[in-house]
Amino acid sequence: MYAPFIPFSQEHLHVLLIGFAGIVVVLMAGRRGGICEKAATNGLAWINLAAWPISLVAAWWQGGAMDLENLLPFHLCDVAAVTAGLALLTKRFPLFRSLTYFWGLAGTIQGLVTPAIRETGPIFFSFFLQHFTIVAAALYLPIVLRWRPRRPVWKAVGEVFAWSVAYLLFAIVVNAITGANFAYVSHPPANPSLLDHLGPWPWYVFSMLGIALVFYTLLWLPFARSRPTS
Repeated sequence: MYAPFIPFSQEHLHVLLIGFAGIVVVLMAGRRGGICEKAATNGLAWINLAAWPISLVAAWWQGGAMDLENLLPFHLCDVAAVTAGLALLTKRFPLFRSLTYFWGLAGTIQGLVTPAIRETGPIFFSFFLQHFTIVAAALYLPIVLRWRPRRPVWKAVGEVFAWSVAYLLFAIVVNAITGANFAYVSHPPANPSLLDHLGPWPWYVFSMLGIALVFYTLLWLPFARSRPTS
């Protein structure tokens, strides 16, 4: 048996401090350039791409229920981890970089603050590994790789918001078929989260979209005077 995980506990705070310290180390390595940047970029990319398989192994190892919600990589952070890995490995699809930056900093950080886990153990490790590597990739793109979002603001924010709506619609359909709760559009997670303060279902879904639009806009503002990358 593993110890229960308590959000906002001292243990939670220690994990956050260690995780963000690790992100700083990765960013510093990338900023050094040369072989350090190559190692940091490739390592971060492949950890993101391996996050979902690692979570499957962690769930199996911990003896958790291997239902469809655990088996299918359809949570937003599962999708964001894939876009993050591809964004770091290739410049061919700029949408991956945009989704990684906005989803990682507007959404994944909230998962770190209010984790949807109930106990420590392998699942605890895989959850924070995935979420921290997504956030690291979201910061790595502009800080190390000099990526910049599209201009004007409505193009960058509108594109990501449209994909966010498409993802939510996809999650609703999958949830209806499987009985899962991807994107938490069927009901809020069991652990305390921001959704608890956004009204009852289904109205909190619209509140989620409104907050996402605000966050996306705020995340674009630091680049208002910079040129977008191709």
